[in-house]
Parts: sequence; C-alpha cells; structure tokens
Amino acid sequence: MTEIIHCTKCSAELDARYIGIDNLTKCYSCNNEIGAVVFPAFYKDAEQGIAGESIIEADDAGCFYHPGKKAALPCDSCGRFLCTLCAIEFDGQNMCPVCLETGQKKHKISTLEDRRKVYDTVALELAIVPMLIFWFTIFTAPMVLIITAMHWKKPGSILRTSKIRFVIACIIAIPQIAIWIFVVAGAING
Repeated sequence: MTEIIHCTKCSAELDARYIGIDNLTKCYSCNNEIGAVVFPAFYKDAEQGIAGESIIEADDAGCFYHPGKKAALPCDSCGRFLCTLCAIEFDGQNMCPVCLETGQKKHKISTLEDRRKVYDTVALELAIVPMLIFWFTIFTAPMVLIITAMHWKKPGSILRTSKIRFVIACIIAIPQIAIWIFVVAGAING
C-alpha cells in the first residue's frame, strides 16, 4: 500500500517525511506549513476492516455511539471518541454527527450551507413580474440595480451558473427607470 497524504492548501501529494513529525514542515509546492498526525488505521488495508473495527484488546477505547467499535479519533468539538463510521471530516475538523447537526441548527458552523438565496433569480423576477402592473416598477426597477450591485460577487446557486440573469435583469430594469424619469419629468413640466 502507498501512503499518500495531501497538502491542505494546494492538494499536492506529500511523501512520508511529512508524516508523524513533531513540528510543522513547509509544503514543497505552496510553502504552506503542514504536519500530519497519523492514526494507525492509516497504515491498514481496507480489507482489514478499519471501518467500524471491533474492540479486540481491553485497552482500546470504544466509540461513544458504537461501544463495541474501536475508537479511531476524538470529536474536535465535544471530545467524544468516535469510530471510523461516526467520524465526519468537515472543514478541517473531525466531528461527530450530533455536533455537526447542532452546529448547523444553531448556525455555529458558518461554512456549512444547506440552502442558498439565489440573488440573480430574485433580481430577474423583480424586473419581470412587476411589469404586469407597471406602477410597481417605480420601486422594483431601482431595487433590481441595487440587488445586482450588492450581490454581484456573492456565490450564486450551489450549482455553477453565470451572471446572465443579473445582466438580463439590469437590461429590463434600466428602460423601466428611464420611462419613469420621463413620466415624472413630464408631470413636473406638465
């Protein structure tokens, strides 16, 4: 078996000299400081059953959620011992399922997204739907431009998309604003 670990910053494959050292070493590719603490399970073959390995020796710690399974690592959030079935690696931390769920519900884990507001769709709908009742466009057309400006650089959908909806929304909103400028100017000069 080949023991390959990867740099956490650039994903370059690192060799054995980075494993099990007491101090940090610079990655040869990106100069990121790294060091790897490797559990013995790293060196075991998959067919040896490292996933949910049963406790054999009395000295082995058991998993908090599966007492009959050998603990592989602690949860970085609560400290409970976890077997390889329970450990979830998320954002550079090993977490138990309960801590991950609690972090999501209480919004303590800012990088965990289960939904995202798609502002380009909001802007497009805000430009098109009020055209049915044109009087609303006096408010919605400027809002389209504001939303587009504020959210242009924010990530869109979880699926990769382009900025075309923002562009179309602006193309629709700018003439609406121009019409309202002419209407208001005509009413004032009237």
